[in-house]
Amino acid sequence: MRLKVNGEDREFNGKTVLELLQELEIIPERVAVEVNLKVIKRADFENHPLNDGDSVEIVYFVGGGAA
Repeated sequence: MRLKVNGEDREFNGKTVLELLQELEIIPERVAVEVNLKVIKRADFENHPLNDGDSVEIVYFVGGGAA
């Protein structure tokens, strides 16, 4: 299926958000995921289906700040 991941077209053969993260070698605990403008709870990554044409945004958590 074709997905748009962070604005880039991508071919994906899996079925769920978790499978996409695994394919991209992303640690699920370190990101937030939005599918078609809806934030997906981390507990739902394993069961949330992806469909052809979905738009997925993956946002990484980063530490830091002013001292």
